[in-house]
Amino acid sequence: MAEYKNILVATDLGEDTTSILRQGIAIAGSGDVKLHLIHVIEPLSFAYGGDIPMDFSGIQEEIHQQASQQMLRVSEAYNIDAQRQYIVLGKPEVEIHVKAAELGADLIVVGSHGRHGLALLMGSTANGVLHGATCDVLAVRVGQDT
Repeated sequence: MAEYKNILVATDLGEDTTSILRQGIAIAGSGDVKLHLIHVIEPLSFAYGGDIPMDFSGIQEEIHQQASQQMLRVSEAYNIDAQRQYIVLGKPEVEIHVKAAELGADLIVVGSHGRHGLALLMGSTANGVLHGATCDVLAVRVGQDT
């Protein structure tokens, strides 16, 4: 197995966060490995397009505050330094690649629901991360395969 020095764990801060993070921690071991945690908030304007004449800023701020609170809980539970936690706005697979490049990450850990068929063709964050990464990617199987 390769020896990793910079691991970026990408999470949606949902119920599978613990499983994903534990895999990153297990790989990091007790050596001199830097473990980083990223959560990407997709702008509401991406989901609804520019066609709806609404101001999403208040809702977007509330989403960011909730993500910050959840990130704090997770990082405290797993002793992740505040300087290695990132909440960014954008398209998840793009922002994960950008942060991985900035950090010089040699491994990205991301959750995957193991979708196949039409669900896979529609795309997923894990698939997007895998296909654009310049480093190793570990897709941790999460959720139920239905």
